[in-house]
Amino acid sequence: MTGCETCCFLINIDRWSDGAFTRCFFVPRMAQKYLRLVLFISFVGLVSFGWAAASGHQPLAKIAIHRTTLALHESASIKVSPVILGLKGEKIDWVRLKFSYPNPTADDWVGVFSPANFSASICNPEVFSWEDEAPFLCTSPIKFQYATYSNPSYTKTGTGSLKLQLINQRADFSFGLFTGGILNPKLVAVSDAITFANPKAPAYPRLAQGRSWNEITVTWTSGYDIKEAVPFVAWGMEGETQTRSPAGTLTFTRNSMCGSPARTVGWRDPGFIHTSFLKDLWPNLAYKYQLGHKLLNGSYVWSQVHHFKAPPYPGQDSLQRVVIFGDMGKAERDGSTKYNDFEYGSLNTTDQLIKDLQNIDMVLHIGDISYADGYLSQWDQFTAQIEPIASTVPYMIANGNHERDWPGSGSFYTGKDSGGECGVLAQTMFYVPAENREKFWYSTDYGMFRFCIADSEHDWRPGTEQYRFIEHCFATADRLKQPWLVFIAHRVLGYSSYFIYALDGSFGEPMGRESLQGLWQKYKVDLAIFGHIHGYERTCPIYENKCMSTEKSHYKGPFNGTINVVAGGGGAIISSFSTLNTSWSLFKDADFGFLKLTALDHSSLLAEYKRSKDGRVIDSFTITRDYPEILSCTIDNCPRTTMAQ
Repeated sequence: MTGCETCCFLINIDRWSDGAFTRCFFVPRMAQKYLRLVLFISFVGLVSFGWAAASGHQPLAKIAIHRTTLALHESASIKVSPVILGLKGEKIDWVRLKFSYPNPTADDWVGVFSPANFSASICNPEVFSWEDEAPFLCTSPIKFQYATYSNPSYTKTGTGSLKLQLINQRADFSFGLFTGGILNPKLVAVSDAITFANPKAPAYPRLAQGRSWNEITVTWTSGYDIKEAVPFVAWGMEGETQTRSPAGTLTFTRNSMCGSPARTVGWRDPGFIHTSFLKDLWPNLAYKYQLGHKLLNGSYVWSQVHHFKAPPYPGQDSLQRVVIFGDMGKAERDGSTKYNDFEYGSLNTTDQLIKDLQNIDMVLHIGDISYADGYLSQWDQFTAQIEPIASTVPYMIANGNHERDWPGSGSFYTGKDSGGECGVLAQTMFYVPAENREKFWYSTDYGMFRFCIADSEHDWRPGTEQYRFIEHCFATADRLKQPWLVFIAHRVLGYSSYFIYALDGSFGEPMGRESLQGLWQKYKVDLAIFGHIHGYERTCPIYENKCMSTEKSHYKGPFNGTINVVAGGGGAIISSFSTLNTSWSLFKDADFGFLKLTALDHSSLLAEYKRSKDGRVIDSFTITRDYPEILSCTIDNCPRTTMAQ
């Protein structure tokens, strides 16, 4: 590289921006020293947060569980109480651990395992290959915490305690005390098993929009196979006769996974995922519902009662509020698993939405959902975290790289960000009204909104099946009833000042806006909203790299360009913006937050970016446009005309 006037810097984007490209950046000699310094500093920063490796997002991946050795010590112990959880039907409960070890070190840790039997006896020889003998452990813990976390004197006394939160995950639990750190773990003590009162109980309902405007779907997880219980939802308006709607049941096996860790140390039985369709809802009315399973002996198992409000009639003139964000993940309220290293903003976002839930009608989580990355237990953890939201308002999702990408699986990108899940978890755990959930693109209408949700992990370019879907979604929007047309995808198929995009000179995914901005302009798409970049950015109304308006925050009159918004600050560690100041970027914020769209009426749309830590509005803009102004044409969206009589 030395001595060249213009050098090619090769950067593996799979490490830097969750993509799958190795890109060549041609840099003049005078800028090379500066760029090397920038890249070195950035790399060090990324390594410190676990971004250097493909598995860096998932703390469980840092445990070399296959290296575990059995070193049970007669003077070591770990005890847990209570032994029965959820005696009043709770799905989330707390336990207290007390542990001791006569040779303590600062990197001793406690692992939570479920099922309670986590020895080599559960290893599957068809999945795990070893030359001499099976490893002592072949399954990861579902969470872990260092012994010193709440016990500063542990290294001196050898005793300590932890208070941990557990959720009902359809199996019993046990706890192991390990020494040797997470790279060379040695198991020195194991607790007795504990369990929830009914580990199979239905849990974590997730609402979603159905295929029609007056249909809501309910998806939940349980331990009941259809061979032992019939799943259904009992629902209806307050004070009215309850209806019982049957539910379909899905599950999958280890063989459904595309690679490791999902097929190996990250595998955990997903239980059974049920979906029921609540049809012919009366617009705007309040409903209550309860998950049920009828056992073969005629008895019933019930969840608690939940509530939701039916969607508005399409085109209805009323206040309609939709929250949009990407890249949230999960965090542990007990501080375990050190999720705070990467997804520490997710609880702030979750709690802020719960706090304002009475002012939210629907949520769109646009990719990078749980960051389980092949550790399947984390999907249960995530659905438990969002249950107060998802059980009350439709919680719609889009595919992201951490849900879908895996080599040879049909994804557009060839990275390994899904950890071997290759879309199976996302498309099973959540319902979306797609024609084929393997092709995770769909449209959904809410009152005055039409949302066209693309799958950026599948090819979107002209001539593809997804491109045809996107154009059809735009073309069939009734702009008299649904004036607010919104395009959504996980990766930035529009404009972003993320530093790698800026270095590349593309300011977005290659082939993104080049393939789609013609459609946005033709069909007058008001907003294009993306995640993937962990932060917030808003552009002017833009077309072909040019601002189509000099206005900064109050847009009136005919459509002239699509406003691009990056709203990927749901909770994962914040990305770095370029120091370049592009003319089209009007507002950037390197913090956790979410976008809230409020349709005030058919002529007025309010968009607000709120920070997760306090709910404060940091950026906002309005669009004011009457129907005749939607019909009027500007650059590249005028219909063909004729003078023929």
